[in-house]
Formats: sequence, structure tokens, C-alpha cells
Amino acid sequence: MKFPELLTLEQALAQLDQFDCIIDARSPAEYAEDHLPGAINLPVLDNEERIRIGTLYKQTGAFEAKRLGAALVAANIARHLENSLQDKPQAWRPLIYCWRGGNRSGSMAHIFARIGWPVAQLQGGYQSFRRHVHAELPQLAAQVSWKVLCGPTGSGKSALLETLAAQGAPVLDLEQLASHRGSLLGALPGTVQPSQKQFESQIWLRLKQAAGQTLYVESESKKVGNLRVPDCVMEAIRAAECILLEAPFDERVRFLCDSYPHWMQQPDVLCERLSHLAVQHGNQQVQVWKEMVQQAAFRELTASLLERHYDPSYRKSMAKNFGKLQTAQTISLTDLHTDSLKAAAMRLLEQN
Repeated sequence: MKFPELLTLEQALAQLDQFDCIIDARSPAEYAEDHLPGAINLPVLDNEERIRIGTLYKQTGAFEAKRLGAALVAANIARHLENSLQDKPQAWRPLIYCWRGGNRSGSMAHIFARIGWPVAQLQGGYQSFRRHVHAELPQLAAQVSWKVLCGPTGSGKSALLETLAAQGAPVLDLEQLASHRGSLLGALPGTVQPSQKQFESQIWLRLKQAAGQTLYVESESKKVGNLRVPDCVMEAIRAAECILLEAPFDERVRFLCDSYPHWMQQPDVLCERLSHLAVQHGNQQVQVWKEMVQQAAFRELTASLLERHYDPSYRKSMAKNFGKLQTAQTISLTDLHTDSLKAAAMRLLEQN
């Protein structure tokens, strides 16, 4: 009689790419908050069922909750077997986990083992992974050679980071991971930011993949939208060697207008966001900016925002937080088109 192979997190991570599938047996809501890299969600209890069982456990008792839970779990596992798993061969080897590595993953793993699949179950479940991420982040942050792309808003930092990644260089694109461009107007239309846990897990994964290499990152603030960059990562970024990007002011204005077309299509929303600047710049200045929006004078608005808000804020923040900016390597770009960014990326990779 076959039994599931029980693996510690360290054992599982060492052979993660050897599993044919990583199955998160938790509810869809738990999976959406965060999960192991590459895991798919095959819940043994859905969101409503999990709440129902938890309520029954508290109000009636463990026996009734377990009896109903067993029936629901069995039905859900049966459905997975009849649908998404129906074509899996006998040698198919999945890794299964749940919240603590107990009842939910155990039920699925034991049924799969009885079928004949060489299944593994993660001891400690997602909780062990979460603890590992939190504990290992400082070590991983110290194992890469950081290069920080600096430069005022619109100087092409994110675009150059994307170009470096396309050339095969290790990058940590915090804005991409956070689904946010990192400023007052950085929210992406129709996009919800990930959870803080998922953000940290993705940072952990990028750092792990880049261990021992040069890692390029953008000079970010501590928060990217609603998400906070882990302190150990932020400290490493601010202590790193800097690369300063320079671009003509008019080119920065053009680049920003091309990069944020959604704000031009949502003038009312844009005006609402600009209202948040009244604390720093006063109602009169904000009203001037809102009138530019109503007149569709977006280039003039962008230029004014750069001159009065973004550039002064950038200078103040960089002077305070990035001590090595004074000795930074400077890259002067005549424009921010694709060919220029690609050439700049190639120069960087040759020099570093």
C-alpha cells in the first residue's frame, strides 16, 4: 500500500522543478492571497464551504464539522479527478500542500497515493513557506550585487529595466510586481495590486534566481502603491551603486504622455487624483492643473507637474536616501525610443 511522501519545505524547494504539478489545496481566496511559485489551485473546500465548516466547528462541535467536511472534501476531490486530472499518467508526481500541511492536503494526498501516483505532501504547508520567505529575504538581499537605476520621473528607468530584462539581465522590477507605477498617478487601470504576502514572495523568488549575480532595480520609495518593500531589500537598494539616467526635458514630457494615455481618457478621475496635491502645493495651483486637464492640455500639465512637483520631490528624496548618487555612472539619452534604450542596456551590460 502506497503512502504520500512527506517533505519538509527545504526538501521540497530543493526539487521544486522536478514535480509535474504543485497543487494548492486551499480555498480560492487563500490561494489568491499568495501561494508557492508555480502552484495551481485545486481546492478541497471552496471559500463558502470553508467558512461553513469553520462556523459549524465553533457552534456545534468538531465531530459534526469533520463529518460534513469529509463529505465536501471527497466530493471536491472526485470532481478534480473527473475533470482536470483525468488524463494524468501513473508516473505523474504532484506536490500537494494546504495551510498547515494537515487535513486538506492530507486527504488529497492519501487518495492520490491509493490511486498509485507518487505523490508528495508538504509538511507545514503554506505557513512553512511564508516563514521561510520572511527569514530568507535578508540573506538573499545580501547575495546579489545591486545596481540601482536612478533618474527623475520620465527619464526611462522602468523602460530601461524592461529592456535589460529582455536582454537576459537579472532585474527586480518592483513596479511590475506591485502592478503600480509607484507615484500619485501610478495606479494601472483595471488592475488590482497583489497582496503584501504575494508581493514579498515574488521578490523572494527574483532574489533567489539572481543569487550571486548583478541585479538591476529602480530607485523606488518604501511603498509602491499600497505595498511596502521589505526593509532589508530597501536598505540594500539604498546602499547600492547608482546609475543615473538623463534625458532632455521635452523628451521626458513626450515619454510620459505616451506612457499614461489612460489619464487622458479619464479627466474626472485625473482631477480627483490631483486634488491630493493641494496639501503640498495649495488649492490655487491644483486648480490651475485641473483647468489644464479640462482643456486637454496634457503636455503643458505634464511639464508643469514635473517642474513644480516631481523633479523637486525627486531631488529631495535622492539626496536623503541614495548616498552613492554623487558617484553614479551617468547615461545620457538623447531620446527614450526603443533603439536608444536597447543601446543603453547593451552598454550597461558590457560595462557591468
